[in-house]
Amino acid sequence: MQQFDREKALKKMTLLDNALRHAGDVVYCWDLATDALEWFGADALFKQSEEAVPANGEGLNALISPEDLPNRMRMISEHLSSGEPYECEYRVRDQNGGFHWVHDRGSVVFSNTGVAESFYGVMRPVTLRKQAEARLEFLANYDELSGHFNKVRLREATDFALQQTLRYDSQGAFLAVGIDHLGMINTAYGFEVGDAILVAVGERLDGVIRSSDIIGRLGGDRFGIVMSMVSFDEALSIAERILQVVREAPFEVNGERIYITVSAGMVRLPHQTRTSHDAFAKAESALLFAKSNGRDCCKVYTLSDEQREHYRVSMEVGEEVKQALNEGRIKLAYQPVVRSVDGEPVLVEALLRMIDEKGDIVPAQRFIPVVEQLGMIRVLDRRVLELALNDLVANPDITIAINISGLTASDRSWLRVLFSRVKGRADIAKRLVVEITETAALHDLEESARFVAAVRDLGCRVAIDDFGAGYTTFRHLKALTVDVVKIDGSFIRGIVENTENQIFVRNLISLAKALNLQIIAEFVETREEADFLCNEGVDLLQGYYFGKPEIDPEWKLLSETLEDVAQ
Repeated sequence: MQQFDREKALKKMTLLDNALRHAGDVVYCWDLATDALEWFGADALFKQSEEAVPANGEGLNALISPEDLPNRMRMISEHLSSGEPYECEYRVRDQNGGFHWVHDRGSVVFSNTGVAESFYGVMRPVTLRKQAEARLEFLANYDELSGHFNKVRLREATDFALQQTLRYDSQGAFLAVGIDHLGMINTAYGFEVGDAILVAVGERLDGVIRSSDIIGRLGGDRFGIVMSMVSFDEALSIAERILQVVREAPFEVNGERIYITVSAGMVRLPHQTRTSHDAFAKAESALLFAKSNGRDCCKVYTLSDEQREHYRVSMEVGEEVKQALNEGRIKLAYQPVVRSVDGEPVLVEALLRMIDEKGDIVPAQRFIPVVEQLGMIRVLDRRVLELALNDLVANPDITIAINISGLTASDRSWLRVLFSRVKGRADIAKRLVVEITETAALHDLEESARFVAAVRDLGCRVAIDDFGAGYTTFRHLKALTVDVVKIDGSFIRGIVENTENQIFVRNLISLAKALNLQIIAEFVETREEADFLCNEGVDLLQGYYFGKPEIDPEWKLLSETLEDVAQ
C-alpha cells in the first residue's frame, strides 16, 4: 500500500511539473524566515541555467527592474499587513540583460502565533500581452506610419490651443500641409516609396516647427500643425520655411533621388474658427486652394463674395432636398454589375436620385456635394439604406451595392439601422455590399477600419469605391480588411489607348489580387474596354455598355407586379 501511494504521489508531481512547464507558469515557495526560494520551472521563466535562478528573495529583487521593484515591495507589504490580495506585474532580467514581464500572484501563510512563515505564489510570463497593450496604447494616440499624433490627438491639441487663445486673448494658427503629387510618386516608384516619402516629409517638418508646436497626421498625404502663441506673420513665416525645407533638397529612397514639394493651407485661431472640426475643414479648404493655384505655396482661409453666393445657393438646394425627403421623392436608380468573363449580371449598384416637383430626375452630382457641405448626407445615407433593404427583402435573388459618405462611417445611428434590419438575417446581409470611397476611408483610417469590421461582422460585404483616386497602400488595405475594390472610373475611360492608365490599373489590380480581393471596374463604355479589363484579370464590370441606371428596372417592376397579384 505504501509503495502504491508513493507512485501515485510521484505521478501527481510529474503531472504538475508538466502542466506548469507547458503552460509557461512557475510555482514558488518563499521561506520568509530564511529568505530561501524554491521553484518549479524557473529556468524557463528567467531564461537562465538552473544554478543561476535566484535562490532567495534578495537574489530575485536583484533581477527585478529598478522601476518596478518599489511597487512590488509595496504590494507585498500591504498584503502582509492587511491581508489584501497580492497581485503584481513587473519586469525580470534574463542572463542576456533583457527584461521580460511577469504576472505574480500569491498569498502568505501565517503560523499559529500569527507570524508570517512562508509565501506561496505563481508567476506567469505576460511579455506578449504587455507588448500588445503598448501597441494598442500607441495606436490610440499616434499614427502608425509617421509616428506623429493621430487625428484624434491632433483634434484634442487643436481644441486646447483654441481654449488657450480665448483665455489669454492670444493668437494661434492651424496649418494643413499636403504632399504634392504623392499619387504620381506611388505610381512611378511604388506605394512603399510613397510611404517612405511621407515619413521623411514628417521628419523635415519636425526640424522646422517650434518646440511648442504640435504636428499630427490628418490622413492620406496630409499633416496638421497646431501653432500656439504665434502672430499671423510668424505663422506665415513658419509655413514658408516648411515649403522651403521640403523643396530645397531631394529625398533619397532606395537609391532614388526624388524632388517633391508641399502645399499648405492656414486658418487663424481663434479669429476664423472656434472648434477643431471647423479648423480642420477650413485649413484643408485653403490647402485645396493652394494646390489649385500652382502648388508649392501657402494660402490662408478666406471667404469671398463668390463663396458667400455659393453658400446661399447651397442653402436653397438643401431646402429642396429636405422637402424631397419628406415627400418621398428620393429614389434609387439601379445599374447592373456583370461578370467580365460572360457578361452575366451579379449585382446592381444603387445610385441616389431626386425627383423634382415637376417629376424630372435630378442627378446626384447636382445636389450631393451641397448636401455634404450642409451636413445632411447622413440623413440621405440612412434613406438609401432603408430603400435598398426594402428592395432586398422584396427581391431575394438580387444583390445590391450602396454608397455611403465618409461621415457615415462614424455615424452610429446608421449602423444601428443596419444592425436592426439584418441581425439574424443572413439571407439579406450576404446580398448587401456597402461601398465607402477610398479618399474617405484613408481620411481617418482607424475610424474606417472600425466601421468596416462592424459591417462585415453582420455578414455584409464592404467595397472600396474610387480605388486609385487616393493613396492606398498594401498596409492600408490590410488594415481595412475589405472584400471588394472598385477601380476609379477616371482610369477606365479610354484605357485601351491610354498606356499610362494601363500601367496604373495593372498596379492596382496587382495590389488587390495580393490580398485576394474581388475587383470591379466602373465606367466601361465599349466592348474593347471590357475585353481589355477582362484579360487583365478584373472580375466584374460596370458601365453604360452593360446598362444605364434605372429607377424602375425590370426585376423590380416584376416584383411589384407579383406583390400586387398576391394582394
